[in-house]
Amino acid sequence: MRKRRAAILAAGVGLGAGAAWWRRNPSPIPYWQRLFVELPHPGITRARLIEILEPGAGERLLEIGPGTGYYSMSVAERLGRGRLEIFDIQQEMLDHVMGVARKRGVENIVAWQGDARELLFEANRFDGAYLTVVLGEIPDQEAALRELARVVKPGGRVVVGEIVADPHMVTFDVLRSRAQAAGLELERRVGGRLAYFARFRVPEAPARR
Repeated sequence: MRKRRAAILAAGVGLGAGAAWWRRNPSPIPYWQRLFVELPHPGITRARLIEILEPGAGERLLEIGPGTGYYSMSVAERLGRGRLEIFDIQQEMLDHVMGVARKRGVENIVAWQGDARELLFEANRFDGAYLTVVLGEIPDQEAALRELARVVKPGGRVVVGEIVADPHMVTFDVLRSRAQAAGLELERRVGGRLAYFARFRVPEAPARR
């Protein structure tokens, strides 16, 4: 019994140390661990993302860090003749999503590989953007948020989803501060302390006199 308790304690300490290291060293979850991104996302479900993102027919939206496409298909299917552009640093993840899209007959997804701190796109390209359980994996979160504010049109929205089960979770207060520093305005939030979506607005350009 004593040995069992010691083993459980050692395992707990090991997991805690691993989670602490991961928080100090942000990095994307590798493709070989993709099972973790395919698990259910309580509190930040697909339906709740659709509710706060409000994808509309004909829009062009951007998803940063799609993983294996947990949210991608649900969003793309609501865009009609619009387009969902997915952006990830790992080509394996992009290939996976595109494979799923082909199997499901979803033809309005385009994949790009790159670093979220330096997006490949011109300014004002997208009607909106979203990233879920991804921001904490980016070493410079404010840089990524500034890039999103640049590529989303004035008046467009940026939605961020976070959940406590993620060792890289960004708390709402931290997110709000960093988003404001990047020039984004909070519109609303759904969910609580353990899992939430927050929607930000790209400010309209000031009128010229």
